Amino acid sequence: MKHHSKIRKLGRTRNVRNALIRSLAEALIRNGKIKTTEAKAKELRPFIEKLVTKAKKGDLASIRLVTAKLAGTGRADKLISEIAPKFKDRNGGYTRVIKLPARGGDGSAMAIIEFV
Repeated sequence: MKHHSKIRKLGRTRNVRNALIRSLAEALIRNGKIKTTEAKAKELRPFIEKLVTKAKKGDLASIRLVTAKLAGTGRADKLISEIAPKFKDRNGGYTRVIKLPARGGDGSAMAIIEFV
């Protein structure tokens, strides 16, 4: 039974799923907007919003946590210095998911996730 199971497994094992979410987050930070499946976008949203909230604090512990979550890539610097200051007056809701028509090849529901 699937009672109280909130995480979408996306047909992957835990390590591969975490790597996928991390790479989607890096792409979103790099581009500001990405087109992906609706399930992946909805799974990415809480991950990236928690990172933005931590990055807004700006203290050393938060910077280290954001860098660790993004696997030490240079994207953490952009998130902390460029993206997080835009949301200093906003209490959550940093991203939006816009639904698109289904993909032609396999009929998968598509969506765009972007920063507000």
